[in-house]
Amino acid sequence: MERVYNFSAGPSALPEPVMKKAQSEMTNYDGTGMSVMEMSHRSKEFIAIKETAENSLRELLGVPDNYKILFIQGGATLQFGMVPLNLLNKTNQADYTLTGLWAKKAIKEASRYGKISVVASSEDKNFSYLPLLDKTKFNPKADYFHITTNNTIYGTQFRNLPDTGKVPLVADMSSDILSKKIDLSRFGLIFAGAQKNIGPAGVAVVIIREDLAGNAMDFTPSMLNYKNYIEHFSMFNTPPTYSIYMCKLVLDWLKDEGGVEAIEQKNIEKAKLLYDFLDESALFEGTAATADRSLMNVPFVTTSAETDDLFIRAATSAGLYNLKGHRTLGGMRASIYNATPVEGVQKLIDFMKHFESVNK
Repeated sequence: MERVYNFSAGPSALPEPVMKKAQSEMTNYDGTGMSVMEMSHRSKEFIAIKETAENSLRELLGVPDNYKILFIQGGATLQFGMVPLNLLNKTNQADYTLTGLWAKKAIKEASRYGKISVVASSEDKNFSYLPLLDKTKFNPKADYFHITTNNTIYGTQFRNLPDTGKVPLVADMSSDILSKKIDLSRFGLIFAGAQKNIGPAGVAVVIIREDLAGNAMDFTPSMLNYKNYIEHFSMFNTPPTYSIYMCKLVLDWLKDEGGVEAIEQKNIEKAKLLYDFLDESALFEGTAATADRSLMNVPFVTTSAETDDLFIRAATSAGLYNLKGHRTLGGMRASIYNATPVEGVQKLIDFMKHFESVNK
């Protein structure tokens, strides 16, 4: 079977050159006579892989010198607990924005450890838009302010960051990291599950300002303390070696593509093509508020649930996979992360046009 166009929200499409490179090195990495997945994490070969991945990420995102880059197992969901355990250490208070399912899960977890205030919410309209952030509602004594920059399920994305003053801004960037330029100095900590734009599932990236580590709650398990990961260079225990290796290859590919600025322009192009079609279509309609539309995740519907199901089946048969929307929203969703080519988006649009012509 030929490769399909994969619009999965995650684990998502990986760049084909990356997979071919991994294939060529599967059984013999760099003349070692073994696979990376067999290799000791203490070996000089793997340490070089990890350091290259870290340095590439620092270069691509412009990470300042006073920030540490960590590779941690457990995905972004583990960070819902690690962040409060490590950062709720002064007033035991934090501000959160409620803009989707993952933000809701993060709030629920953080509420186990301190007083959490929801300063803005879009739950009233099923997270189809982003709420205005009123600075007068921010707690100047909060230990941190949490935001989800891109809402994978609902297709909304923050264009502007809140001004939190001296309160550290914490961001879940799982589904838009490396997709556009960001000013890392605006944040105290960012985290992202790898399986959207960084690599395969199995690891999360945490970028933390050094002064925020080292004051975890007394009962914080050792494996959930950022300081231990910093002191042991992300190897407090055996790290997910092969996932980190794959991240290294994806970061190499991204640099070859021209870096974050270049990929941002491609992402803008892809999203514009798809949104322009949706805005003109008589059958398909985007569900996110126009002003808040994501460059990464595009949810849409037809005129009925039955037609949605018919479209998903037909699209799958045409080699357009994983377009079914999240169970909480229904409809369809095209996730068009960095690795999704413009040709894939155009093929989707062409098929949607054909489907519309025969299902008027």
